Amino acid sequence: MAREPGRIGCAAESVRRGEPLRATASRVTRWLLIEQPGPWGREALLESRLEPRVARTLQSKARRLKVRVVLIRRPNREDPAPRSAYLVRTMRSGSWAARVDVHAPEELEHLDLSLLEQAAPPSDVSAEHGPIRLVCTNGRHDPCCADFGRPVVRALVDAGEPAWESSHVGGDRFAANLVFLPQGIYYGRVPPEQSARLVRELDEGVLDLGHYRGRSCDQPLVQAAEIFLREELGERRIDALGLRGSTAPGPDRATVSFDHDGTSYEVAVRREPGPAEHLTCTDHGESHPWQYRLVGIDAGRFGGEEQPS
Repeated sequence: MAREPGRIGCAAESVRRGEPLRATASRVTRWLLIEQPGPWGREALLESRLEPRVARTLQSKARRLKVRVVLIRRPNREDPAPRSAYLVRTMRSGSWAARVDVHAPEELEHLDLSLLEQAAPPSDVSAEHGPIRLVCTNGRHDPCCADFGRPVVRALVDAGEPAWESSHVGGDRFAANLVFLPQGIYYGRVPPEQSARLVRELDEGVLDLGHYRGRSCDQPLVQAAEIFLREELGERRIDALGLRGSTAPGPDRATVSFDHDGTSYEVAVRREPGPAEHLTCTDHGESHPWQYRLVGIDAGRFGGEEQPS
């Protein structure tokens, strides 16, 4: 879908107004990835070369079970046989991905999406042990996704770091968007020349805080608290912060507790609507994106001993 005449891209507008990336990861805990070559429309599942009846059945099942369906494709792979599909569960604990080989599109109708309620993959599917990397290139959904996403895919392929092109994953204005599954880690504004470094560091368990949007398994206020604490501590190790819980006196405030190297931290955050903006290239109206504020960080007691703040 084309931009409105006379408008710059939503990604450039977001950078120009200095919009932070923190706490913008889409809230998704259950995924179905389907390899589907060829073009995709704005509503990718229903507007691709996938047989319409199959697409409608999947859409209905996915909505009922709260599963996010994402189409994926490899560059220059026009007619894969068999095609790959992935069931992916993204949680703080109990994350997994499993691959299913699809020999005919009709087989997709019979996938048991309720398996994603389980904390471990079933024994009769193939566990996927390597990372699944998605780069949104769905230009029919938003031109910025194609403009910024496709160069990232090419750069990763050239560097020998395989990635899937994907349909919409959320946050068009933060393109290029890179999602890592099953962890559910979202990166935004990824430059092609840095993409290989970012994926290699993440494979080693290290985040790049300059591009980190949050984790899809967490509520936005929890995402914000985690990133504020990481920025305060300079902590880039993925597993260094243990989420203990959160309390929310209202929908726009929360105090989130983390463990870090023997110290417990309580991070108080709040959110408020920002100025009205066009959030995508095709928006005809304006919306108020959330802005997240750090209220305070307190170091507390852990293991029975007082820890320094």
